[in-house]
Amino acid sequence: MKEWMVTDLAKLAGVSVRTLHHYDAIGLLSPVRVGENRYRYYGEAELLRLQQILLYRELGMPLETIGSILDDPRFDSLAALNEQRSHLAAEAKRYRQLIRTIDRTIAHLKGERAMQYENLYKGFVTPEKQAEYEAWLKDRLGDSTHEKVTASDSAAKAISDQDMKERMSALAGIEADLVKTMEDGTVPQARALDPLIQRHHAWVAQMWGRDCSHDAYAGLADIYESHDDFKQRYETLSPGFSKWLPIAMRSWTRRVKES
Repeated sequence: MKEWMVTDLAKLAGVSVRTLHHYDAIGLLSPVRVGENRYRYYGEAELLRLQQILLYRELGMPLETIGSILDDPRFDSLAALNEQRSHLAAEAKRYRQLIRTIDRTIAHLKGERAMQYENLYKGFVTPEKQAEYEAWLKDRLGDSTHEKVTASDSAAKAISDQDMKERMSALAGIEADLVKTMEDGTVPQARALDPLIQRHHAWVAQMWGRDCSHDAYAGLADIYESHDDFKQRYETLSPGFSKWLPIAMRSWTRRVKES
């Protein structure tokens, strides 16, 4: 069986040796064996696991969540790759749209072509796009951090256009109240936020079509904080909101669990 030393794997994967040492230290990626010379050696299984780690990192997941997913006995690497491919293909399509939007705007500003203003925002993350992310994240952040619930998938698909509009309107109201509270100077750790965060938590559970555990909600906060699309969307609502909201979510979760 072919094996790779840690320096070889670092070069192959385009990561640092320090990163691989860190992954080993936290139990995320251990070598297949350590030689008498104390060198770490990795086999094909470890290479494939590293690929999964890097893919999930590209999707914005924190290391703790990735470890829980990969160590779950139900984890299916082939199914995960198919899911990741579908998600990345959708993102590639969105980025192509963003490039077209930018090209149209450049042409408009240079006086080469009149801009159709309804095209100004094509490709950006909308509330509807966020709902799609919520459904995808639900599969990754179930009660056990990695619990797929096919029943709630069916329920989500059954949502009518009118219901979706009403849910998006409800989200807009929740976010507007949260933004106003932040802009009024309320710190995200404040207990006064509890009623608002409870409303947001209830909305997430409604979108998932099932209970949203406190651990899952805290994990969702990590995704909001690390995923570029979420950060971009929340910053358009108010500067600093992308950092304020996840802290508020985690703070509320800690208070509820400790009570």
